Amino acid sequence: MNKVVSGAQEAINDIKDGMTLMLGGFGLCGLPEKTILALAASGIKDLTCISNNAGVDDFGIGLLLRNRQVKKMISSYVGENAEFERQLLSGELEVELIPQGTLATRCMAAGYGMPAIFTPAGIGTEVAEGKEVRKFNGKDYLMEMAFDADFAIVKAWKGDTMGNLVYRSTARNFNPVMAMAGKVTIAEVEELVEPGELDPDHIHTPGIYVHRIFKGENYEKRVEQRTVRKR
Repeated sequence: MNKVVSGAQEAINDIKDGMTLMLGGFGLCGLPEKTILALAASGIKDLTCISNNAGVDDFGIGLLLRNRQVKKMISSYVGENAEFERQLLSGELEVELIPQGTLATRCMAAGYGMPAIFTPAGIGTEVAEGKEVRKFNGKDYLMEMAFDADFAIVKAWKGDTMGNLVYRSTARNFNPVMAMAGKVTIAEVEELVEPGELDPDHIHTPGIYVHRIFKGENYEKRVEQRTVRKR
């Protein structure tokens, strides 16, 4: 089965209004920026986006927020986006904030076929409101449901035409667990090679999880917070 598509536009051609998307990345590192650009140009709306963060005002998921394409954000860290803050405070955007480890583990659970996880994170806080609590070995644990995403959209450094993926350094972040978890997984890569050219020991996401793959061009690789030493 050929998984290679011509580009981001073809990759998203069956994403519809109201769907739930997982988007890889941490801050601005490892973002599927070309697919996000295609989504921003598509006019698709009422999306639920599961992502560690909400990008910045003019990059990443921030572009979708600016276009009012996002109905709900499910995230862990959202402190770098003024438009996100404005929509949240005005009631225009529904937001679910989740501890970062819980976010990652709910992605992993979806990939593993587990319906739920139990975690001590959030016990006794607003995070636990309305959720089931069980006691194991005398300690309370919060039940959190695995995510149910229509699409997972990830960014890798290298991939082959069978969908096997290699992430580079910290760009691994949320990408591998999200790649396992979507009903359909779209991967954009900086370099696309033929099967057999990737070292099997270096593959992070096996191609069985990936449904579509394309090679992006001219990645920006922005730095979210640049800190330099004074001369």
